[in-house]
Amino acid sequence: MADSSEMTINLVVLGKTQTGKSAAGNRLLGSSDFESHLCPSSVTTCCSLGRSGRISGLIRRKGCESALCVRVLDTPSYPHTALSKEQVRDMVRAALAHHFGEEGLHLALLVLRADLPLCPDESDDTVQLIQELLGPTWKDFTAVLLTHADKAEEAGYSEETYLRSASSTLLSLLSSVQHKYVFLDNHNGIIKEERNIVLTKLLNFIRKNSYQVLLKHSKE
Repeated sequence: MADSSEMTINLVVLGKTQTGKSAAGNRLLGSSDFESHLCPSSVTTCCSLGRSGRISGLIRRKGCESALCVRVLDTPSYPHTALSKEQVRDMVRAALAHHFGEEGLHLALLVLRADLPLCPDESDDTVQLIQELLGPTWKDFTAVLLTHADKAEEAGYSEETYLRSASSTLLSLLSSVQHKYVFLDNHNGIIKEERNIVLTKLLNFIRKNSYQVLLKHSKE
């Protein structure tokens, strides 16, 4: 982020099979970099990095408008239908070090479906993975991304009424990450205005965290 005319944020998406991780990554990038479709087994089998073009109009630094660049690391689901938990963990850890080792990671996005209730113990595996990857300060660098929010809206729930009706498991999780959460629709098309709203919320989380990063190390 040394260049004041451009700011790059580094994100990783993590979650269970068919939560919409890859689709969410595509929405954030404004592209179709990641394979995403309905399948009875896990679609993503390896980590891959996507990078957006320069996005204008979202941030100002030192009184001047800066362009934003978003980098998203897509990951296999955890648990996975074909890979062991250890394989997924080691693969993601290596990819984080390779892609974000020099600049650091701004946010891990825990992807959950807004149209499905979160039951006790259901998010434990993915939360445990995040803890292992990010360490003891994981809560400061994790936000929850609630996909398929359009389905919840079709059922008559606004964001406020949805949270009032949510399970104690979800509410506890949101509280643990200091209420850093974003609702994301699941439209097939990529709508620029909606993407900018989501990115603005993520930027606010990063700003409130004083632009700190994790996993950064010096290049040998």
